[in-house]
Amino acid sequence: MIIVQVKDSENIEKALKRFKRKFERTGIVKQLRARQAFEKPSVANRKKMVKAIYVQKLRQAEQ
Repeated sequence: MIIVQVKDSENIEKALKRFKRKFERTGIVKQLRARQAFEKPSVANRKKMVKAIYVQKLRQAEQ
């Protein structure tokens, strides 16, 4: 459960923004989207490999 303490002088928009940040960090939305449809392990491994190759190319381009 996410708890956000709101101070007396604090704007409600700032408190809502802090709540949204905390909620994003928990990864609940990402987890729900992943559970919507089954993904075969071979497809998941392929996506993981493609992402790793992409990140590696980015890092090589920086150097």
